[in-house]
Amino acid sequence: MKKTIFLGSSLNDLRDFPEEARRDSGIELHQVQLGLDPSDWKPMSSIGSGVREIRVRAGGAYRVIYLSSRPEGVYVLHCFQKKTQKTAPRDIELAKSRFKQIGES
Repeated sequence: MKKTIFLGSSLNDLRDFPEEARRDSGIELHQVQLGLDPSDWKPMSSIGSGVREIRVRAGGAYRVIYLSSRPEGVYVLHCFQKKTQKTAPRDIELAKSRFKQIGES
């Protein structure tokens, strides 16, 4: 099982999710650690190669953006509540900057 590596404030942001969203996100991240796909995800190639987004619906829309293709672990780039149909540019930019921190470009 791969370890989970949280970048920036992503761990605290995940901890701030409501209980149900936090639990569901944890279950989905565990699936990723085991090398499996989460139940609801989409590629986020606009952020970087191999980056994906876990989609959690639990009293709102919550997202976990991660990269699992690196051998050292699953990098969690950003966790946030999605409030509009389109992902906010600031969320995309934050995930991109954290993606660059791990040497991907």
